[in-house]
Amino acid sequence: MRSASVIEELRARIASIEGVATRHAVLPFGIAAIDAHLPGGGIASGALHEVAGSRNLSDDAAATIFLAGILARTDGMVVWALRWADLFAPSLAQAGLDADRVIFVEAGSDTNVLIAMEEALRHPGLAGVVGELGKIGLTASRRLQLAAETSGVPAFVFRRAAKDEGETGGTAAVTRWRVRSSPSERLTIPSLARPRWQVALERARGGEPHLWTVEASDAQGRLALPAELVDRPLAEARRVAS
Repeated sequence: MRSASVIEELRARIASIEGVATRHAVLPFGIAAIDAHLPGGGIASGALHEVAGSRNLSDDAAATIFLAGILARTDGMVVWALRWADLFAPSLAQAGLDADRVIFVEAGSDTNVLIAMEEALRHPGLAGVVGELGKIGLTASRRLQLAAETSGVPAFVFRRAAKDEGETGGTAAVTRWRVRSSPSERLTIPSLARPRWQVALERARGGEPHLWTVEASDAQGRLALPAELVDRPLAEARRVAS
């Protein structure tokens, strides 16, 4: 799909949106142990963030639901741009992000995903903008950060581990998150166990890296901290992940 066609279709779909998302300075997780590590007490609106899976498809699925959970706790429409239509949309609903709140853009390339993200970030009525990318450079990330600052809309670069094409250097994202599936609590009936993730805050502007083992997003997009576990420093997280 050519970039002009991507933008024309996206503009038409955004123009049909009724109402404006309620804007908050930050999107808190509602877990003190996590929010205390984030400047302002949550995910900053009007800023660029990175979310990535750790190693495999299972981690990618966890990272997808983690990101969907953040957006589920907003109101208004979300633009989700991706290279190919290979996202299982119903999985977003597991974390409370209903498909009727999402404008999916099949862009065909990283270049077109970036163009679609910049266009979407021109519209302050959106609740969030997501772009799935194989890689992103510093210049492109600075453009997204500036666009997010201008509109006040949170932007997320999502990098699936299975399609990550490698680092291209630093980015302008204010936070970077990496999500990995973790063994769930042993129960008599395993199907009742809530999935667990290792969520690493690898970078935070004005904050410190950290790692938490959490229970996966529920149907309202809320994480939970297992009662028997405590948060761990990032150095230990890396040992666990190795």
